[in-house]
Amino acid sequence: MVKLSVIVPFYNVQQYAPDTLRSLRANAREDFEFILVDDCSNDGTPEILARAERELPGAVHVRHEKNGGLATARNTGIDRARGEYLTFLDGDDWLAPGYYPRLVAAMDDLGCDFLRTDHVQCTGRARTVHLVPHGRRNVVMRPRDAILPTHRTTSVDYAYAWAGIYHRRLVDRGLLHFTDGLRTAEDRPWIWKLHREAESFAAVNLLGVFYRRGVASSLTQIGDVRQLDFIRAFDQVIEETAQDPEADALLPKAVRTYCAIISHHLGSIERFEPAVAKKLKTLSAAALRRMPQGVLDDALDSMDLQRATKLRRLRRRPAASGAAA
Repeated sequence: MVKLSVIVPFYNVQQYAPDTLRSLRANAREDFEFILVDDCSNDGTPEILARAERELPGAVHVRHEKNGGLATARNTGIDRARGEYLTFLDGDDWLAPGYYPRLVAAMDDLGCDFLRTDHVQCTGRARTVHLVPHGRRNVVMRPRDAILPTHRTTSVDYAYAWAGIYHRRLVDRGLLHFTDGLRTAEDRPWIWKLHREAESFAAVNLLGVFYRRGVASSLTQIGDVRQLDFIRAFDQVIEETAQDPEADALLPKAVRTYCAIISHHLGSIERFEPAVAKKLKTLSAAALRRMPQGVLDDALDSMDLQRATKLRRLRRRPAASGAAA
């Protein structure tokens, strides 16, 4: 019986993959499996993973013949996983030794659908601890009770899939798969669905994932059209939340978060290629007009004047043909 399946997508990370794999070895156990998904890398990553399959206990190497993006790679791993529990790691991040055994022990102890954990963000030589924005620790709760309040950072804003562990029953209920083909923000509709539809969760005081930021090959550092998938992702959040029995309470949080993300991208628009920057404005304007307008008005009223003014001006931007995301 496999206790834990660790799903690790890799794409052109030959510089970092050895560190990731060494940290997996320091977490290996006879009832753990490591599903290494190569998303059609064209550097030295496939050779590194082929060697890891021979040398890392519990390793399973899966290769995509076509690059599908992080969401699709994670789904491949979920479909191959045999464990009672599942978790994720990105191919350029790493773990503290013995972290996964402690994570499994916490899950065994609490017995809920999923756990959320803190992490360490690594930017160059800097290290910063990031905490789950949920004050109650080691207490099992309904996930939807951690979505609100609207104007505060909550668990749905801490969307990192690798900062937690998930029971197989979530796979069986169709809650753990990601929206296939999303190139960025793939974890946003995913975390919202978990919090709306799973039955139990807890936040725990475990620190062991080291999240590498500022990697040149990371999509978050590349200003091309794939970054605009955040619009598809948040459109999905809005659409699915609008169908929830508690939509009146939850939609203001979803809309306000969407506005904040649009504002964030507009605030760093210079990193996008010119054609992509223009498309960002067009798609964002269309997205604002698709939102429930009364909820949007309330969200803009609650934001600072500078961001709210910019978004109101954008909403009035004339619609362009083909503006749908």
